[in-house]
Amino acid sequence: MPLNPRRATVQLLPQLVLLLLTKFGSGFVVSNSVCPFKSSKTDLQDVVIDTSTTSSDELGSTTIAREYYDEVIVDLSDERDYPIYIGSGYSDEEATEILQSHVHGTKVLIVTNDLIAPMYLEKYEKRFSFGGKLSVDTFVVPDGEEHKSMEIMQTILDKCLTIGLDRKATLVALGGGVIGDMVGFAAAIYQRGINFIQIPTTVMAMVDSSVGGKTGVNHPLGKNMIGAFHQPQCVFIDTGTLETLPDRELQSGVSEIVKYGLIRDASLFEWLEQNMEKLLQRDDEAMRYAITRSCQNKAAVVKADEKEAGLRATLNLGHTFGHAIESGSGYGTWLHGEAVSIGMAMAASMSERLGWIQPDLADRIYKLLERANLPVKLPPDSPMNRDTFLKLMSVDKKVSNGQLRLILLRGELGQCVFTGDFDQEAMIEIIDEFVAECAGSSST
Repeated sequence: MPLNPRRATVQLLPQLVLLLLTKFGSGFVVSNSVCPFKSSKTDLQDVVIDTSTTSSDELGSTTIAREYYDEVIVDLSDERDYPIYIGSGYSDEEATEILQSHVHGTKVLIVTNDLIAPMYLEKYEKRFSFGGKLSVDTFVVPDGEEHKSMEIMQTILDKCLTIGLDRKATLVALGGGVIGDMVGFAAAIYQRGINFIQIPTTVMAMVDSSVGGKTGVNHPLGKNMIGAFHQPQCVFIDTGTLETLPDRELQSGVSEIVKYGLIRDASLFEWLEQNMEKLLQRDDEAMRYAITRSCQNKAAVVKADEKEAGLRATLNLGHTFGHAIESGSGYGTWLHGEAVSIGMAMAASMSERLGWIQPDLADRIYKLLERANLPVKLPPDSPMNRDTFLKLMSVDKKVSNGQLRLILLRGELGQCVFTGDFDQEAMIEIIDEFVAECAGSSST
């Protein structure tokens, strides 16, 4: 059954968002009958992905398998390659050696949130402090998507200045995607750029946000609209931290693993169909495989298109719809992966409506998401409606020259397209179907 998430105490009122968008936003006019985007015919080139990958070599990423962990290399230009360590059972000595090897100065600031701090902050403070070579400070911020803001970012920068971090200092992001994005952005802009290390503690961060250098914060008018590309020195993943991850957070992260299977890795999707229950039960072997495979996919895409000129945009399957749901419902109402799950369901339905995928593939997608206990539709109390979707989608980062481009599925499993050349009426029909029973739709 789809989830019906509780509303966060602190949330952005959708009406306020829409008012601000109308006044300051994209300049598009939206009514019940007019789509705010330009004609789908454009000189913008489609990005078509057709991959039926079965091995790490075919994925295009280098992977070193060790006894207790895998090491996936993110291969970048200008000697900026960095490793992703994925495993469990690291000894303190081994973890300490790995982490300290990626610190090039003498000062370290570990930033985490008030949920993670009691569980893991002391452990990592000791690991960076061991041997007395490094001066280590810590800083704790509030947990939650609603705190992924310029205001909280400012407090991180204040801390950097207060303790006198220099250009050789290293920031450490200990937590989920919100922490990783904010700390990475702080590292990108503090003294015009300092090093940072990602230590993700959620599935979502492990398989997606910690890899690839996208950093930033939310703005009231849109998600992740303020940020920079800034690559970490390394990503250190200890899957043991997932033992304390709430079920809902784990399921949210699984949505991004499903995404890789849909856009480029049919073998992974088929593996998920056979092993979803093992993942949800946190089976060590299954979790390590799924995270490593996801990181291999992400590393290959980042290598080919670091700054999202085209190919990397395909990693946003379901995200244009999903970001609108997150923003329009109020940050914190949905977990990111939950909103993306609904977005992927919408993208699958739209792809089927366009005749780009067969109905049986759309059915497989819905069934796998539901087996992961992820939502595939909006609940009746949702404030979403057609206008909310269209206004928020009009400021999506994939809009170019007034034209919305979407990542849609086309062809066999593992094939997708990033395009603006689609029937916009089909998109509106899908939106209307998904909001038909929502409270926000009945109020318009």
